[in-house]
Amino acid sequence: MEFTNEFGTVSIHKDVIATIAGASALECYGLIGMYSRNNVKDGFSELLGLENLNKGVEIKSVDGEIIIDLYIVVTYGTKINEVAYNVIDKVKYTVESITGLTVAQVNVNVQGVRVINS
Repeated sequence: MEFTNEFGTVSIHKDVIATIAGASALECYGLIGMYSRNNVKDGFSELLGLENLNKGVEIKSVDGEIIIDLYIVVTYGTKINEVAYNVIDKVKYTVESITGLTVAQVNVNVQGVRVINS
């Protein structure tokens, strides 16, 4: 992702945007973690750690705008649609405010539901 102004050109790698998006998503209530975006392909269903957040996020650039796909796991007993809406709002706001880029879409793919032992 690149943008240019009167001072020069700024390049932001997709992994940086993916890490920002993943970290901001994890701050949302009801989200336990993220699965690898290749989870469906490889059948591997382990929650990703903080160091691998970008593997649960896919970034695309279309006409200078960003499309973000998140692959998440939610807490059992929470309203999935409310969690998804909160994640969309939080990720869009955070990525736009940190990078200065325009986020066209945030797509949330719920890959699982987990029970938390209290």
